Amino acid sequence: MADLKSTFLEVYSALKRELLEDPAFEWTPESRQWVDRMLDYNVPGGKLNRGLSVIDSYKLLKEGMELTEEEIFLASALGWCIEWLQAYFLVLDDIMDSSHTRRGQPCWFRVPKVGLIAVNDGILLRNHIPRILKNHFKGKAYYVDLVDLFNEVEFQTACGQMIDLITTLEGEKELSKYNLSVHRRIVQYKTAYYSFYLPVACALLMAGENLDNHVVVKNILVEMGTYFQVQDDYLDCFGDPETIGKIGTDIEDFKCSWLVVKALELCTEEQKKLLYDNYGKTNPANVAKVKALYNELNLQAEFAEYERKSYEKLITSIEAHPSKAVQAVLKSFLAKIYKRQK
Repeated sequence: MADLKSTFLEVYSALKRELLEDPAFEWTPESRQWVDRMLDYNVPGGKLNRGLSVIDSYKLLKEGMELTEEEIFLASALGWCIEWLQAYFLVLDDIMDSSHTRRGQPCWFRVPKVGLIAVNDGILLRNHIPRILKNHFKGKAYYVDLVDLFNEVEFQTACGQMIDLITTLEGEKELSKYNLSVHRRIVQYKTAYYSFYLPVACALLMAGENLDNHVVVKNILVEMGTYFQVQDDYLDCFGDPETIGKIGTDIEDFKCSWLVVKALELCTEEQKKLLYDNYGKTNPANVAKVKALYNELNLQAEFAEYERKSYEKLITSIEAHPSKAVQAVLKSFLAKIYKRQK
C-alpha cells in the first residue's frame, strides 16, 4: 500500500508539472509560483482515499492481471482528478461556511494574502480536471464518457451543497424541516456520488464497461455513501476527537445530522422542546443538553441497529450481482468503512 501511495504521489507531481506548463496560457514566474503553492496546499493533503480507490477498483476489475505502467498511470490520473474535484469543493465550501481549519491547517482563504482570491483558485482547480483528461485520455474510446461523468457528478454535488445550505439558512433555523428524507437527499447528492460512485465509475470506464449497464452498482454505492455519512454524523458526536482528528460541531452548526433527525423521530413533546431550545446554539451548556438528550434516547443503540441493518442490506445486494469482479470492488469499499472509528 505504501508503494502504491508513493507511485500515486509521483503521478501528482507529473500532472502538476504539465499544468504549470499548459500551453493555453502565457505563464509568468509569479503565476506559476502561485498555482504551484495553491496546488500543494489544497490537493494532496487529505487521506487520498477517493483517488487511491480508482486504482484499487481497476485492479479488482482486471481480476488479478498485472497492470501495465500505462494503466497504473492512467488510473492514478483519474484518481487525482477526483482529488482535484474534492479540493475545488473544499476550498469554496470553507469560504461559504466561514471555516477556520481544514486537514489540520488554516483554510486556504485564511492564509495571508490569499483571502477571496481563493474563489478564483477554486475555479482554477475545477478547470484543471478537463485539462488532465484532455492530456491523457483524448484518444481513448471512453473519453467523452469520462468528461460527461465528471460534469454530471459535479452538478449533483453542487446541487447537494445547495440543498444543504438552503436547509440550514441563518435566521430560518427551523428544526421541523429536518427529517430522514431531507437528510438522505442532502447526503446522496453532496457526498455519495463523488466519494463512492465516481471512483468506481472511472475504473469501470477504463475497463471498457458501459456505465448504462451498471445502474445497480451506482445504486449500491450511493447506499454505501449514505451509510458512510450517517457514520460521520454519529462520530461527530460520539467519536473520539483524538481518533477522528477533529472536534465535532454539528450540534452548534445546526446541521441536518442523522442524530437530530432520529432524535426528532423518537422524542416526546417535552424532549422536542428541549431540542428546539438548545440545538444550533454555540454555548457549551446548550450543546451538553443536546448530547444528554441523545444519550437519554439511547441513540448509540439506534445507530448500532442502523449499522447492522445497512450492512446486511448492502451485503445482500452485492452478492446478488452477477460479476464476481464487481462484487470484489463493492466488498472492498464496504470493508474499508464498516464499523470504522474515524
